[in-house]
Amino acid sequence: MDWLLFFIFFAACGAGGATGMLFKPGDWYEALEKPEWTPPNWAFPVAWGILYLFIASAAASAAVMPGNALGMAFWSMQIAFNVLWTPVFFGLHRVRAALIVMGALWIAVFGATVSFFFLSIGAGVMMLPYLLWISFAAYLNYMIWQANGDTPELTAEEE
Repeated sequence: MDWLLFFIFFAACGAGGATGMLFKPGDWYEALEKPEWTPPNWAFPVAWGILYLFIASAAASAAVMPGNALGMAFWSMQIAFNVLWTPVFFGLHRVRAALIVMGALWIAVFGATVSFFFLSIGAGVMMLPYLLWISFAAYLNYMIWQANGDTPELTAEEE
């Protein structure tokens, strides 16, 4: 593996992780009605840390292969939507809009996964946990939207 490429892709993943530090769940998220199978808050950064290692490894592996353009385009698309989801959900409190972003993210992850499988079985396999996690996260996002709607709380200035 080209370690420089890995660290570049891992830095891109780190931008996604940084949004989680900037837009924390907080009281708004705690007050939402969530399914009983919602993971505890500590599980999300752990899962994402592991996933980012796989995602960066898959990209570093695929990046050096001939015919990688489509896979790398999908990878770029997924990291953009990955970074966008957290501020939409936790920052703007727009659960439905976050679900739309999640749909685009799922398409991008699916596209990257399939494209990577055509390049390398290993790169495709490394994307599978991400595709599964995004599928789970999309369903969780949907269930939260169904239970709570899409109206952010009013601040004291808006009341």
